[in-house]
Amino acid sequence: MAGTLRKKEIISWCLFDFANSTYAAVIAAVVFPVYYSTYIVTDGSGDLWWGRAVSLSMLIVAIASPVLGGIADYTGLRKRFLFFFTALCILSVSALSGLDRGMALEGFLLIVLANIGMEGGLVFYNSFLNRIAPSGYRGRVSAWGYGVGYAGSVVSLVAVLPLARTGRFGLSWIIVAMLFMVFSLPAFIFLPGDKRAGGLISSSMKGIRYTISSLREMLSVRNTRRFLLAYFLYADGVNTVIVFSGIYAARTLGFTTAELVILYITVQVSALSGAFSMAGLTDKWGHKKVVLLSLVVWAGVCVASSIAGSKDAFWVIAVTAGLGLGTVQAASRSLYAGLVPAGKESEYFGVYALAGKTSSVIGPLIFGYLSSTLGSQRPAVLAIGALFVAGMAVLSGVGEGAGTR
Repeated sequence: MAGTLRKKEIISWCLFDFANSTYAAVIAAVVFPVYYSTYIVTDGSGDLWWGRAVSLSMLIVAIASPVLGGIADYTGLRKRFLFFFTALCILSVSALSGLDRGMALEGFLLIVLANIGMEGGLVFYNSFLNRIAPSGYRGRVSAWGYGVGYAGSVVSLVAVLPLARTGRFGLSWIIVAMLFMVFSLPAFIFLPGDKRAGGLISSSMKGIRYTISSLREMLSVRNTRRFLLAYFLYADGVNTVIVFSGIYAARTLGFTTAELVILYITVQVSALSGAFSMAGLTDKWGHKKVVLLSLVVWAGVCVASSIAGSKDAFWVIAVTAGLGLGTVQAASRSLYAGLVPAGKESEYFGVYALAGKTSSVIGPLIFGYLSSTLGSQRPAVLAIGALFVAGMAVLSGVGEGAGTR
């Protein structure tokens, strides 16, 4: 395997995953969704409000990501963009502490801003993978990042558990913001610095034109186009399950907030185990094969969740989902990294974000609509399983490596 490991950069890159996972766990997945949909929203339309907030923020990121990615590649300002979006997320999360019962619109706006900050930053965070890891190590470095991220989820959930039990939710959001800030700092210190290529405005305009041209170019490559379609489908399933899993467990199966936190901690431990256990095997077996195996697991999880009749059964399902979560995310990222030409990392990962975040616009809307229309969340989660099957079908025709067409 060619190339040497840049350990300081890799460690700081992984710690950023630790940082943003505190938001992903507490705000996006477990505690805040239930708090917002049941306490802040008082008229019983919590699923719809939450689904709309997630969808709107993802739509904005989806539209902006390819353009911002191209600008970052052309201007050399990846790190500054990463800092801007990270700061936006941290400040918005801090502001959540001022919410009170009935402030549905204020909560909606803040979560939209926080999600834009979180998801927008991931475009630039992901683009550093090719710069810090040799090609033969990208699969495991990607998995290490997700593994450290799951540790961040566990730490943040343990920190807010006693607060959730005593109803001190405002302080929980402050703790998440502080953890995000502290553990993101190494990335801004040690990751490769920006290389300014010219004036921001002129370079940005050139970057937009460059992005449009390059977008046409990458979508003309059958292999890249097919992967992005597959990723669009199964990322839809993954993201929708993540943002609605806590609400589903609370409303359909009767989990309390404290039980949800403990469940999600266990899931993060299983996800961490899955990510690290498959790290070396991803490079050995091939990224595509590992992604396909993970999607089989996820499709089964959706079917099992739709018929689960007890908390104990859902515990088993959730832990199984965790094992496949880290694997599918890490292997997808490293599979795609292998398709990216040198020098176009931010731009390509902008389109990668476009595929993933656009799917996150559709999935939550589908889940919220089916849940509200049918009066049950079970058909909604079953419908999500079809996305994994469709993703597998499309991904089966994708070849690995930048040279494949």
